[in-house]
Amino acid sequence: MVIPDKTIFIQAANFLITIFVLNVLLIKPIREIISKRKGLMADQLEKIEGFNSNAESKVSDYENQLSVARKEANDIRTAKKDEGTVEEQLLMSVAGADASSTIQAARAEIKAEVKDAMGQLTKDVDKFAEAATGKILGQA
Repeated sequence: MVIPDKTIFIQAANFLITIFVLNVLLIKPIREIISKRKGLMADQLEKIEGFNSNAESKVSDYENQLSVARKEANDIRTAKKDEGTVEEQLLMSVAGADASSTIQAARAEIKAEVKDAMGQLTKDVDKFAEAATGKILGQA
């Protein structure tokens, strides 16, 4: 069994002084270091979140610009395709008209040649008929 005497008060005072000294020399600086680290970690976390949100906004802007550029490219491609179709139709109609006029000219030329040939043959038919008749009848 413990018998309290004067030394208990000295030990209590010694304990309190030791706690005070340890608090001043060890615990308080460690708490300050821990709080500084917490603050540093919070700052780093805020910076990371800021970078992430900035990166997300940049990616979003990039995707928006990319979709706008794709839409513009599709519009330009469609417009050029339509222009090409119109030009193709124009060239085809011009070529068709040229071909039609060439065919008309060729038909007119052939008709004229047929008419000339028929006229020539009509003139020669009488001669050939007389010659044939003469051969058949023995007149030479």
